[in-house]
Amino acid sequence: MNEYKVKPYRPNGKILEVRVPASKSILNRALLLSAFSKGIVHLTCGALSEDTRAFLDCLHALEIVAEQTDHGITVHGCDGSVPVRNAVLNVKSAGTAARFLTVALAFAGGDYTLTSSEQMKRRPMDVLALLEEAGVNITYLEEKGHFPFRLHSDGIVAEELTVDTDRSTQYASGILLAAGMRDTPLRLCLTGSRTNGSYINITKNMLRAFHTPYAEHENVLTVFPSEQPPQQYTVEPDVSGACYFYALALLHRTRVLVHGVHSDSTQGDMKFLSLLAEKGVVFTEQAEGLLADGSNVKDFTGFDVDMSDFSDQTLTTAALAPFATSPSVLRNVSHIRLQECDRIAAIIENLAAIGVPASTDGNDIYITPAPITGGTIDPHGDHRVAMAFSLVGLKTGNIAVSDPDCCKKTFENFFELLEKITR
Repeated sequence: MNEYKVKPYRPNGKILEVRVPASKSILNRALLLSAFSKGIVHLTCGALSEDTRAFLDCLHALEIVAEQTDHGITVHGCDGSVPVRNAVLNVKSAGTAARFLTVALAFAGGDYTLTSSEQMKRRPMDVLALLEEAGVNITYLEEKGHFPFRLHSDGIVAEELTVDTDRSTQYASGILLAAGMRDTPLRLCLTGSRTNGSYINITKNMLRAFHTPYAEHENVLTVFPSEQPPQQYTVEPDVSGACYFYALALLHRTRVLVHGVHSDSTQGDMKFLSLLAEKGVVFTEQAEGLLADGSNVKDFTGFDVDMSDFSDQTLTTAALAPFATSPSVLRNVSHIRLQECDRIAAIIENLAAIGVPASTDGNDIYITPAPITGGTIDPHGDHRVAMAFSLVGLKTGNIAVSDPDCCKKTFENFFELLEKITR
């Protein structure tokens, strides 16, 4: 398997300026809302991720027009009437395509076969059981509740659905995004501990931006038929990707600016920037983006933080923890076992491989600072494992990452960027 030896980053006193891809979470929501809308929408965005390319391939298979331009993507909405109502779609490893498109096609109606990568086959699709309860016919081609499967739907006629947000907020988002194509309102009842989670809030913000009215009372959202969409929508840079570089401000006591990221971003991983600020990193708004200044940080204590609502940064925080002056506890992250890999196991395994003690009680992760002995990180095909543990190599210079190509899922040029900043 291919391997990338991470070179140490040596600050030169200048501001480190980087650009990251478009937010996959926002862009793929925008693609879905545009694709099933009543008009033509131009999405202005930065570089695309592998997940977004998979989403676009599925739209092309449905003959929904989505044309790449110099500055983004122009989508011709189908007004909830899919041109091809019998198609085979391959979502590859794209979680948003897997969940959002499955739900949207169930609402639109038709006969579809949905396939995926081997990695995605291992991830449970609890939303399928919910769709079956709503009258959608699902035929499982391998394991029940997983890809691949055949979907037959005459549309969702239920007036009310319920989603447990503890399993995945993407299920709730998928229903909210698709509900506007109906002619009648849909009530969505949210249960669990993440009913007001950051990704659900992103979805609600985008419903407003795409002129899909909704009403909210406690944990019940009522979505009304969509109106005419905006002609243009600008997609923010990916804060998740930016966090790996902002982390360098703390780790290297330096200054980092990520172009296009601003303090008013609604992305949940902005909470990671607050975590850095607690350790002494100072953030200031610049015209080009948010500047992180860690030049006055001498050292930092361990982290003790509930990461349930910005869990993608559990790995990033775990990569910083060995360099703290005291132990860290990363709390309420049991759900990350169900992502691209078992991320809790990946954290403990890879920290052990480089000489750092770590353990879990199933819900929380405990990390004790220790000297880095060096070694090879196994990301288990998970882009976030590879990118987060690269931080250790940027600090020490004695880390290699196997299967670096897995980063293409969300950040195609991540290691090219590392090459550039470590020259």
